[in-house]
Amino acid sequence: MIERNRTLEQRIRAIEDRLEIYNLIAGHPPSADTGADYYAEAIYTEDGVFDRGPDLSGASGNTAIAASLKSPGHQAAIAGGLAHFTGLPYIELDGDRATVTSYLQILAPHKSSEPIEVPNHGASRGYHIHRVVTNRWELLRTATGWKIKRRTIRPVDGTEPSREILRGALRRYERQA
Repeated sequence: MIERNRTLEQRIRAIEDRLEIYNLIAGHPPSADTGADYYAEAIYTEDGVFDRGPDLSGASGNTAIAASLKSPGHQAAIAGGLAHFTGLPYIELDGDRATVTSYLQILAPHKSSEPIEVPNHGASRGYHIHRVVTNRWELLRTATGWKIKRRTIRPVDGTEPSREILRGALRRYERQA
């Protein structure tokens, strides 16, 4: 829904905010796949939270979140060909706060399959989708730009937590009973 009574300055600021947020979210896959701890530290608030759910370890604080990218387990995943692939995020702006909803696929080389030749692209054993998750990113505008206050992910596995993240993106469109 577009608010029609905004000034040109308000509309331009909203465009600039969305572009900055798109870049912030788009930076996640390259940072995760290279272990760029400096990026994670810069884009999370000092008290930021990465909530990966009850079955995976998370982290609190931008330093701890950044350190997780240098953990032996994450470094082994990178060395094995880990690839994060994200979909276009849905952004809701609310002044100095924003909520972003997106999907993320975690891909890994399919090392046990037979190589497939694709003309003009070489041969590959391909990839398999290891996991698909929904993301809820809660952002704050700071003096140095938009930062992540909280990121929550849940697996797309048929359970309610993932659908609840997705529903959150559409709440403002719900019919009032």
